[in-house]
Amino acid sequence: MTEQRGRRIRAVVVDDEALSRALILEYLAAHPDVEVVGECANGFEAVRAITELGPDLLFLDVQMPKLDGFEVLELVGGNIDVIFVTAYDSYALRAFEVHAVDYLLKPFGAERFGAALDEARGRLARAEQVPVAQVAASARPRGGHRERILIRAGAKVEVIPVGRIDYVLARDDYVGVMVGGRELLKQQTLADLEGQLDPERFVRIHRSAILNLDRLARLELATRQSYVAVLKDGTELAVSRAGYARLNELL
Repeated sequence: MTEQRGRRIRAVVVDDEALSRALILEYLAAHPDVEVVGECANGFEAVRAITELGPDLLFLDVQMPKLDGFEVLELVGGNIDVIFVTAYDSYALRAFEVHAVDYLLKPFGAERFGAALDEARGRLARAEQVPVAQVAASARPRGGHRERILIRAGAKVEVIPVGRIDYVLARDDYVGVMVGGRELLKQQTLADLEGQLDPERFVRIHRSAILNLDRLARLELATRQSYVAVLKDGTELAVSRAGYARLNELL
């Protein structure tokens, strides 16, 4: 196995199983060009460590309680090379072959681990890091709709069940998720979030707004050719012609 001369790789190891973390650390001890700067037992610790330490390489368990590996990637943003680690081969998806460095299926030996690390070295040498948002979006299994939204402010993560969302507004490169009078900013496009929400519950009523149908009190005519959605708390949102047609199909 080759090692990059003159380049130290700063790595973070994330796995909720202590024995699995210990094995990865044991294997890494044989590779002096890799410096382990963080060891995390859950997704929340991982988000904090990645945000504060800015590692080059992430060994990331896929299935963890509270936050899974894909949710960690969604929250941290930026560019980082990722080696997925998991016991579940159902997560060996087509997209990881394109975007992730490699995929280690437990149990794995030192030789297989070394091969994954060599691939990471090559990617880092070629500066081929892929934005982690792309890794997370493409690796997450398709099908089904989101039941919660994750929003990060610094190293703090807020988990919002979708049923608590009142509506969502486009805010340049962000979306403003409105929850009980609070606006929480999330770096994501409105179109991307729309595709993750249940279309029977959340409707794009305007190019800049998605509405939770449970919050709708009534539709009112604003002008001869336009409507507003009046929410149960009195909030009024503009409704486009296309949005009005969508609402008519569901109401």
